[in-house]
Amino acid sequence: MRMSPSAGLLVRPAERLAGRLAVSSLVRDAGVLADFHQWLADLSTRSYTEVEPIALDELDGWSTEPRTGNIVHASGRFFVVEGLDVHIPGGPVPRWRQPIINQPEVGVLGILAKEFDGVLHFLMQAKVEPGNCNGLQLSPTVQATRSNYTGAHRGRSVPYLDFFLDTGAHTVIADVRQSEQGAWFHQKRNRNMVVEVHGEVPLRDGFRWFTLGQLNQLLAADDLVNMDARTVLSCLPFAGPDVRRVISAGDDWFRDALLRSCVAAEGSVHSDEDIRSWITSARTSTDVHTRRIPLVEVHGWHRADGRIRHESGLFFEVMGVRVRARSREVDQWTQPMIEASGPGVVAFVVRRIGGVLHVLVHGRVEPGYVDVIELAPTVQCKPENYRALPAAARPPFLDYVMTAAPERIRFDAVLSEEGGRFFRTRNRYLIVEAAPDEALAHPEFRWVTADQLVGLLRHSHYLNVQARSLVACLHSLLCAPAGRRGEGTP
Repeated sequence: MRMSPSAGLLVRPAERLAGRLAVSSLVRDAGVLADFHQWLADLSTRSYTEVEPIALDELDGWSTEPRTGNIVHASGRFFVVEGLDVHIPGGPVPRWRQPIINQPEVGVLGILAKEFDGVLHFLMQAKVEPGNCNGLQLSPTVQATRSNYTGAHRGRSVPYLDFFLDTGAHTVIADVRQSEQGAWFHQKRNRNMVVEVHGEVPLRDGFRWFTLGQLNQLLAADDLVNMDARTVLSCLPFAGPDVRRVISAGDDWFRDALLRSCVAAEGSVHSDEDIRSWITSARTSTDVHTRRIPLVEVHGWHRADGRIRHESGLFFEVMGVRVRARSREVDQWTQPMIEASGPGVVAFVVRRIGGVLHVLVHGRVEPGYVDVIELAPTVQCKPENYRALPAAARPPFLDYVMTAAPERIRFDAVLSEEGGRFFRTRNRYLIVEAAPDEALAHPEFRWVTADQLVGLLRHSHYLNVQARSLVACLHSLLCAPAGRRGEGTP
């Protein structure tokens, strides 16, 4: 909605937004996507990035505080690598200490939308991040920390930023603060925005317009649509009866169940009020005590060979990188990063209940969350880490997901996590279909519909970043072509 300057009244868009999004999701032009890959290849020759791992002591502009051991930037901006003491009474691992990134500022992750020939398109950027395993990935129109866009790096300005800082002349489709990885960030949040513009938008080098259908196709490719783009796309209000009116299920029962899941009137196992009450109850009954501490007091972690690592060799390491980049706000810099010790698994288990597709979500505790618990995927872990943890800590449905028959796997792609802070960190994202007669009950989990997930995403801190990525992947299946893996399985 936007304000009418003459009457001072709110003016609602003529068309329902969910229907417009559904129309955009149906536009999947193979020729355009073939041209996109050539465009990306051409850009990669001009947008090179050289990333060299270096010792933490070699970081330029960063230093280790003598008293605390914390790694800080000379400007006092950007972020700090410090320690966190965690106490969760009654948890499988009741107490531990770890390094964590403290970045209290709220950045902007924004995608511009514009209608061309009656179809919504979204402006995406091919952006290089130092932690990307393959250089360029598709990112939001704007992906910037507050330190970046206020000029703390003394670099070039951020293109298109003004559309998101001053939305008065535009239509705001989505605008919500969301968390990032609660295991590695201390209460990190970003403003996730989609803004529709109605005037001319100059197209800069490295940017391109896509329909939602084209983006959904690209989501199925490994390491192509970055984490920041996925979280913003998940915040689109892609639910309601107009979605089902625009998109036809045909004779595909899975798509029909997913379309019905997008409509509240089709029903759900739990009401919206029950789901919110369950989350609130879990947040108030779960004791999570965290305390920021100096990095030198993080027991079990040691600094050696220019890195900080756990004595078991598992979990993650804190490392340094030297970056030389073209087409970034700054041409060269150094910084600390987190490197996971290997790929993880992130999965939704889905199931038809009463003909409506439901998703099994986990009320998950992570020490860096703002509000104790957020809804997470059915499985979210690095399986190798559980060699060093008690058996009770093993995710309840990990083995179920890892042994799923190929015909039950509806989505399967290896996707990169945030490349600005995490070095070549990747997870295998899965959507696994359960048989209708498999209840898969657990007190920390609930079955919810796609419509309920979209409703929760209108608010902050309900779905974690991994779940938001999977919501975008789930929506991409609504218009997947016939013959997709698992399609047609009764």
